[in-house]
Amino acid sequence: MNPPDKLKLRTETQEGRCTVYISGELDLEAASQLRAVMEPLVELSDRILTLNLKELTYIDSTGIGILISVLKARHARSAPFTVEMVPPHIKKLFDMTGITPFLSQAGPSAAQAR
Repeated sequence: MNPPDKLKLRTETQEGRCTVYISGELDLEAASQLRAVMEPLVELSDRILTLNLKELTYIDSTGIGILISVLKARHARSAPFTVEMVPPHIKKLFDMTGITPFLSQAGPSAAQAR
């Protein structure tokens, strides 16, 4: 079971857009929590799905795997997917693992946190 403050997820839905704000640590322990939130949202192909990572402090290979799964599922549905406000230390990890080009192509807001 996750400590209560380890990972926090907040979903904001507006017309044509759904944003999931992720804060805290995304690792193997917290992966099921994110999957449970993301599964129904991936199906909403009529909306832009955005992950806001501004307050993400840590991500491991399990978390990266979830991002890749979401990216693939959205691509298969021709549904828009973006990642925004990526902290520099997380972007460095994305660069090292080679996923940055895929996330950057997902939308203009996939750049580093401002």
